[in-house]
Order: sequence, then C-alpha cells, then structure tokens
Amino acid sequence: MDIIDIHPHIISDDEKRYPPAPLFGKRSDWSQERPSTVESLIAAMDEAGVSKAAVVHSSTTYGFDNSYVVDGCNRYADRLVAVGSIDMLADDVAATIKGWKDKGLAGLRIFTGGSTKDFDPSELDNPKSFKAWEMCAELELPMCIQTGPIGLPYVAMLARKFPTVDIILDHLGRPDVLDGPPYANAASLFDIADMPNIFVKLTPRIFGDVKKEKASAESFFAKVVQAFGAQRMAWGSNFPTSPGKLSGILAEAQAGLASLSEEDRIWLFGKTAQRLYPALA
Repeated sequence: MDIIDIHPHIISDDEKRYPPAPLFGKRSDWSQERPSTVESLIAAMDEAGVSKAAVVHSSTTYGFDNSYVVDGCNRYADRLVAVGSIDMLADDVAATIKGWKDKGLAGLRIFTGGSTKDFDPSELDNPKSFKAWEMCAELELPMCIQTGPIGLPYVAMLARKFPTVDIILDHLGRPDVLDGPPYANAASLFDIADMPNIFVKLTPRIFGDVKKEKASAESFFAKVVQAFGAQRMAWGSNFPTSPGKLSGILAEAQAGLASLSEEDRIWLFGKTAQRLYPALA
C-alpha cells in the first residue's frame, strides 16, 4: 500500500531567508533541537518507505508566515503538499487565504495551543473567524484543528456551521484513554463522531497512550474505527516533533493498527489522506 503521512514538519536551516517568528512569542524546543529541512524530510521518507506527505507548517517557529512550508513543498510537488496557518481574526483573512492558496497551500491549520501554551479554544467560536471558514468552503480547503478535549464542543459547532469543510482533528483531539474500555473518559471524542466532515489524525501521542494502564491498541482503535470509520482516519508522524526516526514512528503506528483489517489500514495509511488532499492521489 502507498504510505502517506499527513503530519510531518519542516524547519529551514536558512534563518536569514526564513526568520523564526513563533506564535505567542515562544519558539518550540523541538524546532531548535530536532530541525528537519525539506531535504531531510524527503530522505527520511525514502528510508521509511513513505511515498507522499501533507507537511504541516510549524506555527511555533514561523507564526503565520507559511513561506518555508510552501516553498519546500513546491520544490517536491510530486510528493508533498503544504498545510499552513493564518490569523483567523485578521480583517483581510479571506484575501490572505486566497493568496496562500495561489502560492500552493493545500490546507489550513488552527493552533489553539500545545507545545508552547495551554489550549485556548476561544478563537474557534469568534464570529470574526467565520470569514476564514467561508473561504475554506469556497476554495475546498480542509482545516486541521489542534486542540484538546476542552475544544471539542467548538469543533462540533464548526462542523455543523460549515458542513462542506473537512475538519481534521490533530492528534485525535488528545483523548484520555487510560481508563480502558469502554473509554468513558474519551466520551467527548466519540460524541462528535456522527458528524461526517470531522476526520481524525492518529499520531505518536495516541500510539504511546494506548500502551498505558488499562488501555490497549486493539480495543481503542477498534472503537475509533467503529465510531468514525477508517475513511475518516489518517496517520500522521509528527516527525520530527516526536523524537526518533520516521521509520520507527511508522513502525509503531503499523504495530498499533495491526489488529485492524487490511482495508481499514489501506484507508488509514493512504486513501483518507488522498481524499483530504487530492494532490496526493
């Protein structure tokens, strides 16, 4: 099967051309300790057997300047597409989105918190941001949302308000799975599964969590597939934010999903990504 990664990052080694200007004023540790250029990503993909990728802009390095992720992906347009970030509350947000799409952007992402700050989902229900969502609908751009359980009610609201926009939940929305089956602590995730435009991204965080306490990969991923369907699930490496080689990160994901059917794994590791980002087909 074709393996497609929808969550690697790239960092330039040329800070004069691509100067860091991190969102919230604090640069992420990983981007300084484990930077990976687009060339390094391609080499890692070749080693791991990953055919293509949707590369996620590093907001904690470059803020809303998507120049490097766009330039880097355009250099390898046969294998990469760029997912960028913009100021959702800017007065000119619609024109900004159109401008980045014209330069090659294939999707957008909202970073409400994570490695450098606590989650603040207030931006998600700010009516001023709805112009951006309307433009995503017009241009058929999917939107990734980085949030935790606190933000899931807002994700549900947006899914209802903008039903033609595909929403991709980064890191599966960071559910608490340690209680094990029936995973009552992750109820807020399963509560939004009936909305057909919500997709979920499986990254190293969840593959680590299902090995802890009462959780298991077999029981949890079977429940996620039952709720969302494999056609709305996709794998993302989070490389190099997550430590280790890309080949090792992929191997952990393959082991965690080994109990699923081959058809489900074909969707998870490739076909869902192609559905979300048609240029990867």
